[in-house]
Amino acid sequence: MQPANIEHTGLIFDATTAPESERVCYFCSLIRLASGNLIAGWQNGPGKHTPNNSVRLARSHDNGTSWQPIAHRFVTSWQGVPGSLAAAELIEPETGRLLLFTTWFDRSDPERPLFDPETEGILRAVQLYCVSDDDGESWGDWQVMPTPGLSGCALTGPVIQWPGRLAVTFESFKQFDEPGPTHHAAWLCISDDGGRTFLPPWLVADDPTDRLYYWDQRLAATDDDGGYVALFWTHDRSAQQDLTIHLQWASLADGDRAASTPVATSLPGQIAAPAMTSDGRLLAFAVDRGQPGTMRLWQSDDRGVSWPVDASLVIHQHEELAAISQGHENIDFAEYWEDMGKWSFGHPAIQPLGEDRFLLAYYAGTPDRMSVHGVRISL
Repeated sequence: MQPANIEHTGLIFDATTAPESERVCYFCSLIRLASGNLIAGWQNGPGKHTPNNSVRLARSHDNGTSWQPIAHRFVTSWQGVPGSLAAAELIEPETGRLLLFTTWFDRSDPERPLFDPETEGILRAVQLYCVSDDDGESWGDWQVMPTPGLSGCALTGPVIQWPGRLAVTFESFKQFDEPGPTHHAAWLCISDDGGRTFLPPWLVADDPTDRLYYWDQRLAATDDDGGYVALFWTHDRSAQQDLTIHLQWASLADGDRAASTPVATSLPGQIAAPAMTSDGRLLAFAVDRGQPGTMRLWQSDDRGVSWPVDASLVIHQHEELAAISQGHENIDFAEYWEDMGKWSFGHPAIQPLGEDRFLLAYYAGTPDRMSVHGVRISL
């Protein structure tokens, strides 16, 4: 295997010239529409996880070479309650009909942080979606994607699509004031009618012992019958350390839950976005917050058993300027959450363009100015 070739690098959104209210971008997403146009989404605000964060979109007509902002501004309140929006994950279940999914957080008390270090819960959240029938130029009212029986929920990555079916990736944890211990799990919310109705949540991965957390799942479809491959940022709570990225091959045909527990790979890092090549290779666009920090594209030709370093490509190298207190080991869980709100690069996204060409997106910058970057590669 040879490393990927970089065809183009550029900015999807330049935060260095943006107004103060839009200077920090993160939680990137990508979609290629049936028209051939691309839309990128991201969370946006004056800082990470501020009470007035929203989401923004941009469009490309030339496979990611240039980008034009979409003017639509999303309402951040829900049922009259002030809130913030996290993530802008898009899918086109029918040609010309787009859905955008986001997590709404209750910001009625703007002094409350996203995560409570004492209860280890997150702000009250609702999973919302809206519809566009004009290529993303305008969007309808927010609607609720139900997650019955679960709390502390938030979207985690791209919406996955098979013929006649889509699945929204999210995780559950614990709500801010909820008593009792925490329990983390990764889920799918599946729709068989283009997002008009949703089935009960479908469990992807969890650890009944609460030792391992499978954070920030990213999935890629592998066939037309509900097959997928998933990558997880995996944290060992009892050992107080991040593990290597974990992998799962499964299918919606497996029944109530995935067929197997995620397995460890040799890949270092945290969040990783998978994709498949035409010849069956597995790609992983991963963030590693070591020293130095990197965004690296990895390849495997044996279903993720091995990931040759000489076939990988560093897309971005980063010197973290934020005052980070936690490393990979001896992690204080409450302080780790605080650090997550400071990191100034990450959240990989990968979108196939056809003919083994892919568009990569991530955010990077300084703690006070984080832009959305795009890189087009070929294999």
